[in-house]
Amino acid sequence: MLMIKKCFSYLGIFFLSFLSLLPLSALYILSDAVYLLLYKIFGYRRKVVRENLIKALPDKTPAEINAIEKRFYQYLSDLIFEIVKMNSISKKEVEKRFIFKNKEQVEAYLNNGQSVLICSAHYGNWEWGTLGIGLNFSADHYPIYKPLSNPVFDNWFKKVRSRFGNKLIAMRQTLRALQQSKNAPSMFSFGNDQAPSKDESHYWTTFLHQQTSIQLGIEKIARKTNQPIFYFRVNYIKRGYYKVDCIPLCLKPAETAEFEITELHTRMLENIIREEPAYWLWSHRRWKYQPKSDQGI
Repeated sequence: MLMIKKCFSYLGIFFLSFLSLLPLSALYILSDAVYLLLYKIFGYRRKVVRENLIKALPDKTPAEINAIEKRFYQYLSDLIFEIVKMNSISKKEVEKRFIFKNKEQVEAYLNNGQSVLICSAHYGNWEWGTLGIGLNFSADHYPIYKPLSNPVFDNWFKKVRSRFGNKLIAMRQTLRALQQSKNAPSMFSFGNDQAPSKDESHYWTTFLHQQTSIQLGIEKIARKTNQPIFYFRVNYIKRGYYKVDCIPLCLKPAETAEFEITELHTRMLENIIREEPAYWLWSHRRWKYQPKSDQGI
């Protein structure tokens, strides 16, 4: 059974690698067809998406919720094929389609020999963002990621994400990687909207009107190392084009109070989603767990 599973995994990778060779214009035609399948025909996670939207955006009318939902599925389809394209996309294409603004503020720290921490989220094309960081900044980039359950696909996707100099680090290896890279300026990036496991949900706050557990990893590291934090805000411009604002979030983490950094990046993401809600990953079960009754928010 294991061998059969591996064979199907390798066949899937072969197909995705072949598909990646198509130009983006052709992939977007396929995306239009997949959108119809996901949204209109199969209704992929439509109940989850609708429930999340209604709970998180109570000020929106039913018509507005419908419009956001439709736009989300259109974008999700594009995102699938943009991620597929990562296997073969050129440096020139990434640099043209993923522009970084205010990156000189980050480079000022790196050129001074100081490492920085990057906070972002599953908003817009975060995967192209990983490739873009590797191309646009002078220091080694260590994206923190959660390994896939399928080891064959995990190894392949890790190679794809590691193009252009990125050095992916599994979440549980973060501290070791920080120690090993301490002698040179580095950039560690965190996607902090991923829900912690039930046992690791130690901090709860109100996020999009929901009681939400937030990962504390970036705050713990920042307060310990005093490395400045920049929030990389992804802005969707048009199909296949993005701009990233490199926003100073907290430049002196050692001087902050407990949970202050966590609240800063949580409110940042909350405001981004409220402004342009369609580009967040609404199909995941972000609020699957709830705090115990005796746990404050």
